[in-house]
Amino acid sequence: MQSFKSERTFVSVDPGKCIGCGLCEFACTIEKGEQFWNPLCSRIRVVRMAPVFNFALSCRGCEDAKCVKTCPERAITQSENNKLLVINEKKCKGCDWCVQACPRGGITIHTGTGKAIACNLCDGEPKCVEICPENALELVHTDEEADKCFDDALESLHVVTEKLATQIKNKDWTTLLTISEKRAQKITEKLQNLNKKAYEKQRK
Repeated sequence: MQSFKSERTFVSVDPGKCIGCGLCEFACTIEKGEQFWNPLCSRIRVVRMAPVFNFALSCRGCEDAKCVKTCPERAITQSENNKLLVINEKKCKGCDWCVQACPRGGITIHTGTGKAIACNLCDGEPKCVEICPENALELVHTDEEADKCFDDALESLHVVTEKLATQIKNKDWTTLLTISEKRAQKITEKLQNLNKKAYEKQRK
């Protein structure tokens, strides 16, 4: 994996590829040692809008981070090297101000601890990027890179929606089932690897 220690780096999603499977959430919670692999405690979260438009949100390490400025306890700082958030759990009161201030939906409150949590890129090898069966996640360095993928997906949404509607109207089940089966196979293979890693992690 390419080093990102000297520049801003964050996980970006291509909604045109994201199928909303949620494997990124489970991979994140397993990596962070969360009990029951609760996706509500994930540092990356999937937003399922429709069968043809899903996307994931995680911290971008903004240059002008509003969460840092808003925190009344000064519990949030940023790494000087890569802009990743550093959250002091002892100072954090779980007030939710940082969540409300974030324009990207990249920070949330842990349902168990009541403390703020955000992506730290798994210290260099983000498991969400690794697990994604559709290669919808990637590491980028600027908002422009991330926003372009999102904007392109939005522009083509009507085309994808019309195509899906036509296939359903024509009862083209063979094509739809073939696509679903291929996706299901990818997800199954990723889940098997994920379960294996989780089992090995529990044994340590």
